[in-house]
Amino acid sequence: MAEGRSSVRVRGRARVIVHIILFRPRASLGDAERAALATSITADLKGIASVRRVRVGKRVRTGRPYDQLMTEDYSHAAVIEFDDRAAFDAYLAHPAHPGLAARFFDVFAAALFYDYELGEDASALP
Repeated sequence: MAEGRSSVRVRGRARVIVHIILFRPRASLGDAERAALATSITADLKGIASVRRVRVGKRVRTGRPYDQLMTEDYSHAAVIEFDDRAAFDAYLAHPAHPGLAARFFDVFAAALFYDYELGEDASALP
């Protein structure tokens, strides 16, 4: 856990809020645009103190049957972690967030956004 930050504990286990973005970039997005986007997003997210961690990457196909269940292909994912709901709300209210969101929406062909409270193990299930 980042120094100076705390997370919500439920039944003795840490919980975090995650903002998950599944997306497919526009086919016309060039390498220079991708690099500029990555640089600007990284800088913006580093400037928002309530962001605990960011991970971005490409989809991995395993050949398992569930690969075939997907009705739409989202080739990339971004996962942004927050210590708690207050930290997530601070991110959404941060002055950098509208510009960050606009840059993301500018490069998407399609995207899904989900927010979850996650625990460290199955005790987080209802």
